[in-house]
Amino acid sequence: MSYELIALSMFGAMMVMLLTGQRVFAAIGFVASAAALLLYGNGAIEMPYSQVFKAFNWFPLLTVPLFIYMGYILSESGIAEDLYKMLHVWFGRLRGGLAIGTILLMVIISAMNGLSVAGMAIGATIALPEMLRRGYDKIMISGVVQGGSSLGILIPPSVVLVLYGMIARQPVGQLWLAGVFPGLIMAAIFVIYIVVRCKLNPALAPTVADEDLNMPWSEKLRLLRAGILPFLIFFFMTGLFVFGYTSLVESSAVGATCATLAALYKRRLNWKVLKDTARNTLAISAMFMWLILAALAFGAIFDGLGAARALENFVIGQLGLEPWMVLGIMMASFIILGVFLDDTAMLVIVAPLYIPLVKALGYDLVWFGVLYTITCQIAYITPPFGYNLFLMRALAPKEITLVDIYKSIWPFVAMMIVTIILLMIFPQLALWLPNTVYGK
Repeated sequence: MSYELIALSMFGAMMVMLLTGQRVFAAIGFVASAAALLLYGNGAIEMPYSQVFKAFNWFPLLTVPLFIYMGYILSESGIAEDLYKMLHVWFGRLRGGLAIGTILLMVIISAMNGLSVAGMAIGATIALPEMLRRGYDKIMISGVVQGGSSLGILIPPSVVLVLYGMIARQPVGQLWLAGVFPGLIMAAIFVIYIVVRCKLNPALAPTVADEDLNMPWSEKLRLLRAGILPFLIFFFMTGLFVFGYTSLVESSAVGATCATLAALYKRRLNWKVLKDTARNTLAISAMFMWLILAALAFGAIFDGLGAARALENFVIGQLGLEPWMVLGIMMASFIILGVFLDDTAMLVIVAPLYIPLVKALGYDLVWFGVLYTITCQIAYITPPFGYNLFLMRALAPKEITLVDIYKSIWPFVAMMIVTIILLMIFPQLALWLPNTVYGK
């Protein structure tokens, strides 16, 4: 059997295992272990296990539980609720102002979080009920919360970019900086969409009544203090890292410590908050760890077969496709896979194939990481298996149905695709900041 056929068989077996409903890490790890035994004999059983030590020697992996902890402590301690109250007062007089404020809230939460989970929980439990009470269109605001919360995996400190950096062997600091402008551009596109829709159809978003907003300027300025703690957390966590005072791991520890101190300062740090945060952090961190170990094991066998080079020769040599055509096919495949798989599973499945091919085509792997992350955002909100769809269904008020949730996401999917196209045409939108900071 040729190496190409073996590689194809491995890939096919993995897809079959995934279709059986097995856990992603178990399906991928089983195929990797079985292939190692069949190809190299009994001694090869050590190949998958050696990847465990490879992962444990990669210190940036320590940032994952710390960033997850930080996001949950901010959510559980009510700091985000104070932020939303501030945005409610300052944007309430603007048509669609609460929806715009929700997007801004998601940007702030994303800058302190690294995942979409905390943003979704905050948006669905705090922002959605308030906007529904004010008469906002339930379909539009469902999309606002889902699209806005997905920014958490693009704006630093993105956990998805940390995992991509580990598998693609790219500097996490550069990946984080590369996600800043694309994340802000996407948030700006969301805001423009809300403004235009509400201008064309004012019934979608009534303005907030004057009696709710009439308060002394001293009170309004006092509410601005709600933004001080998030800014300080972001500065001490990301700012110190960018300026070279802390390493990546130290930066995540600083962020987790600052979030805990902020909850203590607000007098909202209690045993229940700590217990719930620790439980959620452990569950998600363990899931990520198993997926990473399975991905490394599968990648070791796959690379050993030379499958990546075979694909490179086939696409570039035999098919003769232009680099931009290959890139377009990759992006389309990510979006299609995202309909059925979550972001980490997508990366695990295609990384052994795509990352060497992207490098051979001469594209920047940091830039490609941002494109991949945006396709993950699309995966989070597309049916039938979008992670954010399930979270929204579980957390949203009863008047928002599953049909409403499905209807709401398509404008935001379109805007994410527009962002991908912009980055493909103008790569410097992602690369200018890391190149400037790191002196490329």
